[in-house]
Amino acid sequence: MTESSHAKEVLPEDQVHLKPILGIRPGIYLTILYSLILLTVLFLLLLYPGLSRPGRVLQVLSEPAGAAVQVDGVYWGTTPGDIFIPQGDHQLEMTLPGFNTWHKELRIQGRVFGLFPQREPLSGILDAPDLVAAFALEAADYAGWSLTGEPTVTYQVPLSLSEGAYRSGPGALNPETYTALEALVKGSARFASTRAAMRDLIRTKYITDNGGLSSSPVTLLRSAEDMLAYLSTTPGSAAWLVEVLPTEAVSLITGSPWYMKQTVAALSQSITPSLGGVINLESLSFRAIPGGTLVQDNSFPHSITVEDFYMCETEVSLPSWEAFVQANPAWGVEHTDELTAQGLVTGDYRVSQADPRADSVPGVSWYGAAAYCQWLNRLLPANMAAWEVRLPTEAEWEYAAKAVLNAGDSRETLRDMLGGLWEWCTDPYAPFNFLPADAQTISAIGSPERVVRGGSWVNPPGSVRAETRGSLPPVSCSPFVSFRPVIALKGATHE
Repeated sequence: MTESSHAKEVLPEDQVHLKPILGIRPGIYLTILYSLILLTVLFLLLLYPGLSRPGRVLQVLSEPAGAAVQVDGVYWGTTPGDIFIPQGDHQLEMTLPGFNTWHKELRIQGRVFGLFPQREPLSGILDAPDLVAAFALEAADYAGWSLTGEPTVTYQVPLSLSEGAYRSGPGALNPETYTALEALVKGSARFASTRAAMRDLIRTKYITDNGGLSSSPVTLLRSAEDMLAYLSTTPGSAAWLVEVLPTEAVSLITGSPWYMKQTVAALSQSITPSLGGVINLESLSFRAIPGGTLVQDNSFPHSITVEDFYMCETEVSLPSWEAFVQANPAWGVEHTDELTAQGLVTGDYRVSQADPRADSVPGVSWYGAAAYCQWLNRLLPANMAAWEVRLPTEAEWEYAAKAVLNAGDSRETLRDMLGGLWEWCTDPYAPFNFLPADAQTISAIGSPERVVRGGSWVNPPGSVRAETRGSLPPVSCSPFVSFRPVIALKGATHE
């Protein structure tokens, strides 16, 4: 069989012949058709977007970076970033916590090309009236995130503290501002309860020492020296590291002479308090407790000087609470919705009583307890003008609880401090409250939670120690939490 016999025969009906249209040859009208298709595609890509959605793409920058951008009151993102803004008149704002808002009125024209929209740079410089106050806001955010636990690969936390140091860094060039920023950094160490928080804290120290700029070998060395000096001179620093560092490093610290020396030195200062006389206020009795030195023993035993004060012998009773509500109707249970809207209570405000045997008032938020103390404060006699009614500090509560344990047969004078309901304290909660910070720094950083002391009535009294501590958001209205006020000298501090 020859090769030609295998060739495929092409029949006339298998061939396609284009015919002229209106006398136009196929080669010409096909060229025109393809050109029209190409022009349509180019029009849809390049011109149609600009005609249907005219506007500009702004390349928004800010100093410091990370500012939130709003256009006409609508959040668009953070700097740096590209933002498309439609044609017309608009109001653009850039905001950072603690910084003045940067405003810009925009008149946006249409764009010519859709595929390559015109990008225009827009830069704003935000200034802060008080760089220390701006950094304190970020330190407060850092404190809040520190209570969420160690982050994982699926759950991360922002670098609030070091970002705040970067933004307020230029102020560190002023010696007075640097001192204030450094105090906030040290105060933030009280919340460095995870390794992630510790890394953020160390990064903050380096950034602050460099005024928000890149580190140099000299400043790195100075920062390292400062951190070593802090660890060697701060009581409790060893216990702090034990709580934060990996398990394999803990035994090296707890077995070191450094750790043992700090612990023994603190325990040697212990003074057992005693109970004094009684004064009455409204329907409540307050027991005098002479001041002294408290060794507060939770994560690390540390000494605190406590001034003279009076503590209520019982948790606030129901009749006394009802007298307060009668004088302050806004705190009535029927106003729960309004109080919730104001962020003062939760929906379970005064709903239930955990222990039907108790005559105290549970289910009251920290704000409610503080409002009660403020009301009771007005009932102080004229000869106690230098005193005030408030919630106890952690130190006062534990000091009184140890006085109860030392009172023997007289322990009923301060009832249910151990084994009763949890009780609100005035202090913002810090995981490492034994690390030093002055009152101004503690107030500036604050905390998303307040301290509760004591223990639930469901636990046997012997199972709750005077050192047992917990925390709750101040808006919480737990049926297991009540409060007892103290009468203390105004401005009394415990260090």
